Amino acid sequence: MRIHFIAIGGAAMHNLALAVASKKDYVVTGSDDEIFDPARSRLQAAGLLPEQMGWHPECITPDIDAIILGMHATADNPELLRARELGLKIYSFPEYLYEQTKDKIRIVVGGSHGKTTTTAMILYVMQQLGIEADYMVGAQIEGFQNMVRLSDTARYAVFEGDEYLTSALDPRSKFHLYRPHVAILTGIEWDHFNVFPTFDKYVDTFRQFVDLIEPDGTFIYFQDDEHLKLIASSARTDIALRPYGTLDHTVEDGITYVSSHIPLHVFGNHNLQNMHAAQLALEAIGVTPDDFFDAIKTFGGASNRLELVARNEHALAYRDFAHAPSKLRATIDAVREQYPTMRLVATMELHTFSSLNAAFLPQYKDTMAKADVAFVYFNPKVIEHKRLQPLSPDDVRRAFATDNVRVFTDSQALQQALRALDYHNTVLLMMSSGTYDGIDIKNLEKELIADC
Repeated sequence: MRIHFIAIGGAAMHNLALAVASKKDYVVTGSDDEIFDPARSRLQAAGLLPEQMGWHPECITPDIDAIILGMHATADNPELLRARELGLKIYSFPEYLYEQTKDKIRIVVGGSHGKTTTTAMILYVMQQLGIEADYMVGAQIEGFQNMVRLSDTARYAVFEGDEYLTSALDPRSKFHLYRPHVAILTGIEWDHFNVFPTFDKYVDTFRQFVDLIEPDGTFIYFQDDEHLKLIASSARTDIALRPYGTLDHTVEDGITYVSSHIPLHVFGNHNLQNMHAAQLALEAIGVTPDDFFDAIKTFGGASNRLELVARNEHALAYRDFAHAPSKLRATIDAVREQYPTMRLVATMELHTFSSLNAAFLPQYKDTMAKADVAFVYFNPKVIEHKRLQPLSPDDVRRAFATDNVRVFTDSQALQQALRALDYHNTVLLMMSSGTYDGIDIKNLEKELIADC
């Protein structure tokens, strides 16, 4: 079986390519116009790195059994045009995942926030309990070599369900293609402003997702989200409804305990909500609560999701992926609850289409209010590149609407401001889905708290 990946270098795409290449009798090729680490190194190690960057339609030949099309590829991509001319079978990333798991029991985790961590918790517990599963998750998990696994033997498949568009040829949300038996929605807060220009359209894509749950399936949803409660109230009568909330817990000396005083490695209400959702999903396939909590107690989190980077007797440093308003607020709230007597220094980067859009920016109001020091960074050149309305630091400051926020447009100036701070009795939290224009975030955090 010969499979060709158009735009093989994406975070999800290169992991899928590695998973497919590991299957017996599969030959994988791919192309892209640019590939960065870690995808570049991982593809090279597996012998899958394209010899030349760019698009090469002459390499699209009739003997290819299937094309897998990444989101990075546009509708006029030369290789895609050639594949359509030859009448080759073309799958989007989610279409191919469904095709490979259509005979399995599928657990799909969606929502505006927390879906990566919730998916990671489910997979971690399944691994601890020896339950084999295929999967796709959006971050690296300790104990898992790859972010995608496809097999001929697993009975279950666990997918992180993204509401973003499927491909240049398919405007459906990715998670609409997975048709879950067990579906989780963690919450709905407006995101992807470029795809869903109104909040109603954004909510509707989640309503459609619930409509696509398999017959006699289960819908697990956060009970304090008014939009999810409305969706649940109109769900099909054959779907079992399982609302969830924040697990009962205590915090003692910086450690969170749940269920008969079981200590956790993770913390914060958001994580405790994610954990409850994961517990209910696994209960739906027969895992007992006792087995779940015994397994989850050693879960250390997904990569870049409230990841502890460094600590000493005076300070701690965390790295998090948060960038959307709901994620930003939840992460800051979690750190504030866990370390109520320590000063919180929080930084975040605006660099997605939504976050840099003047019409969306007011959604960030008060999101950093609980930080003692709050730094916000954006690069005006990124706004120009995305062809958006220019923003000034004052525009951003007014949108966040709290006096603790200081705005930077120069990465070096941000680093200087961070180095000028005293980190005694401090938690440093750096948040972004990017790199603040080239900062090695983890090394910077280690450096900042090293001498305090």
